Amino acid sequence: MPKLIWREPIETTTITNRPPGAETDDAAALETVPKLRQAPEPRRRVITLGDIAGRESGGLVVLLVAIGALTLASDEFLTGNNLSNLARQVAIFGIIAVGQLLVILTAGIDLSVGSILGLSGASTAQLLVAGMPILPSILLGVGIGTGLGVVNGLLVTRALLPPFIATLGMLGIARGMVLVSTDAQTIQGVPDAFQVIANGTILGIPNLLIIAAVVTAVMWFVLTRTVFGRYIYAVGSNPESARLAGVPVRMVTISVYMISGLLAGLGGVLLASRLGAGIPTAGTGFELSAIAACVIGGASLFGAKGSAIGAATGALIMGVLNNGGNLLAINAFYLQIAIGVLILVAVGFDQLNTRRSAASGG
Repeated sequence: MPKLIWREPIETTTITNRPPGAETDDAAALETVPKLRQAPEPRRRVITLGDIAGRESGGLVVLLVAIGALTLASDEFLTGNNLSNLARQVAIFGIIAVGQLLVILTAGIDLSVGSILGLSGASTAQLLVAGMPILPSILLGVGIGTGLGVVNGLLVTRALLPPFIATLGMLGIARGMVLVSTDAQTIQGVPDAFQVIANGTILGIPNLLIIAAVVTAVMWFVLTRTVFGRYIYAVGSNPESARLAGVPVRMVTISVYMISGLLAGLGGVLLASRLGAGIPTAGTGFELSAIAACVIGGASLFGAKGSAIGAATGALIMGVLNNGGNLLAINAFYLQIAIGVLILVAVGFDQLNTRRSAASGG
């Protein structure tokens, strides 16, 4: 095998047969070639509120407008007493709305949260009146809501019932259970220490507002910073694709209904503490208010779109409208019309944005 021998590179010249003056002709030809157009510089995109706040931007705008209008229309709106009452009113709605959001993100619905709230609150009051300590009574009340939430999840995933039907049935079951167990009578005589939980303050901030803020922050962290949160959005986007990608779809679905029931149970306990009694009809219509808060806050009923902050914002908007209506002595029926219009507008904008994204290939 011959050895490779290193050699210095040899300079070479290329001989071309060009007539004299060919270089000049080449230069003239190059001058006649049209110059390529330079690509225009990309326009600087203006950062909008939607880029910063996402889908919650519309709700934030509505909230700011409502607060500004009520501040100008009523001198009592920004008083400490009114803001404290507003915080207590909104907190329970916000907690339930955040739980409802998790179900909506999976393209489901939970119509039983209002009845679960009433059952948990009345059961907690009954246990307290019977002499059970406060902490075990609260845990059992929240546990009742959690257990019913698990049943909802099993009905949807194992019995393959549509979420609307499964939770509608649970709505009637839970409401019937609380009416039977209390004989449709208000449960009174709960300890004063229990009432302090919802009516007390820490550094002037209502306890209910602190609890609602903690729940919202925890759910925000779960949805944005954990694998479980990604699983929830994946199930809501396309459950079959999520299953093929290794997402435990059934377990995620059961979990979101369980969390919704847990937060509804917590809301019932807090409402019983705030009122100082267990009311069997408490929570009637709360499920619709929770759904409305999620939709106004930017959630899509088709799943995979929405955030915990948006749901809390929607609950705050509804609370501000109701509070402002009371201050201005506006007929409550007109407020219901306004909230209904808000829901229709929010869903309409969501559909419009979806069609625009599909048309642009986004």
